[in-house]
Amino acid sequence: MLKKSKKVGVRIKVTSLLFLLSLLSPHLLLHPDVSNAATVPINSQATLEAKVVLQQLYAVSGLKTISGQHDYLESPDEWNNRVKGITGKYPSIHGYELGAIMNQTANEQAMQRENVVNSAIAWHEAGGLVTISYHENIPGTCLCWANVKKEMSQAEFDKYVTPGTPQYKQLIADLDKTAVYLGKLKDAGVPVLWRPYHESNGGWFWWGKKTNFSALWNLMYDRFVQVHKLNNLLWVWSPNAPNASSDPYNASFPGISKVDVLAVDIYDNDYNPDYYNKIVELAAGKPIAIGENGELPSQTVLSNQSKWAYFMTWGKMLSDNNGHAEISSSYANPRLLTRETFLSDLLNAIVPAPSAAPAPAPKPGTAPVVARNGLRGEYYDNKDLTALKEVREDRKIDFNWSNAAPFPSMQADTFSVRWTGKLKPKYTETYQISTVSDDGIRVWVNGELVIDSWFNQSWVERTGSIALQAGVPVDFKVEYYDNTNGAVAKVSWESHSQTKQLIPDDALFLP
Repeated sequence: MLKKSKKVGVRIKVTSLLFLLSLLSPHLLLHPDVSNAATVPINSQATLEAKVVLQQLYAVSGLKTISGQHDYLESPDEWNNRVKGITGKYPSIHGYELGAIMNQTANEQAMQRENVVNSAIAWHEAGGLVTISYHENIPGTCLCWANVKKEMSQAEFDKYVTPGTPQYKQLIADLDKTAVYLGKLKDAGVPVLWRPYHESNGGWFWWGKKTNFSALWNLMYDRFVQVHKLNNLLWVWSPNAPNASSDPYNASFPGISKVDVLAVDIYDNDYNPDYYNKIVELAAGKPIAIGENGELPSQTVLSNQSKWAYFMTWGKMLSDNNGHAEISSSYANPRLLTRETFLSDLLNAIVPAPSAAPAPAPKPGTAPVVARNGLRGEYYDNKDLTALKEVREDRKIDFNWSNAAPFPSMQADTFSVRWTGKLKPKYTETYQISTVSDDGIRVWVNGELVIDSWFNQSWVERTGSIALQAGVPVDFKVEYYDNTNGAVAKVSWESHSQTKQLIPDDALFLP
């Protein structure tokens, strides 16, 4: 920001088959033109997941707008959680950062990037989309904001894109380190709207207003795609709005064959129709988006500039530039897609509701089918489960944080966690639920409080019992708090046929 697979061999059409496909796999909602060469990624080896995300952007254009919120490297869930707290909804797109600008050590940077990876995997598994920005410091220099927002001469810039120079080697080394974390997302099947070197038509970043900016863009693309095989990336070119402080879009445009998405960074509520019309023209049919914004785009803006596929509000500007009433009103806009209803709302926008009779209601006493293993973990920065700080998916409850905090963004003492999901037993028997905790813990199974040990204690085991039916998932909730010193939370089960063990992830399902 300025301030501060298997190949798809058939053409899939939008029919009832599309609806069925979206139900079978929520990440496989395809656009009708999936086989059209004009709507596939620039990388011919792109993963199926990346292709699907791009097709979703094509599908939404002109019909809906996908909501998005950025978070910083140091606290990768803070502001998305803030949106949820204000509106009751999550944005569809979670914006992350891989550039370190706070004078981090190499180890601190690595740890923070690992946190981003973990959060992005959980976000993807929960049905959200992922975009990542990259405020790269000048390679080989301090991981400081001053080395991102720094003037660099054209002659000096040329050295970084000229093979064989010391500067070029430093850049390659920097890119290789960054590629490791994008590679972890590839291995986890997470597609990424990759948004590097943004606002290249402005003069405030070291890569800005360079006559050969495309050389830097192409160098990164070739390194990431040809060497590191990061085929999960969709390439988002994101210039600043061409206002008085910025050059026209085409001054730093790598070319239509070099980008998947064209996104404009817009601040000060400057949603000028001319900016919109010019990016639509330059995009030549490719998706366009608002790569960064301070003020949320109004309903009028999104109606009149209908091809914005998504927007991404920048970090703390969510609250600095927008009141709570404005945020709530924006997320109540029926045009806006949130994570909770992203696929169904998008599908309803492009496919008329079927006239067939509705599916019969489930029989009383049966549980819905759940697909993804694990529990939703809400992490609070106090003992009473009110100051929500981070959200992620945990495979099971088996934690010994000792004197550390679950996240770098949280204090080591006086935190709390709430896990929710479903528990599915193998046997129709009475189960013993056991906890080991330091400090307080309580457990609900099928709405029944089976363990209530909500006080300071150290490595104490508590047990409760409940009758369960084989194969029937029931509601499962665990709450925990740490007071001071050690922090431990473990949950086990046993029955006549089930030996005592930590409740495994294959018995736990996300809500």
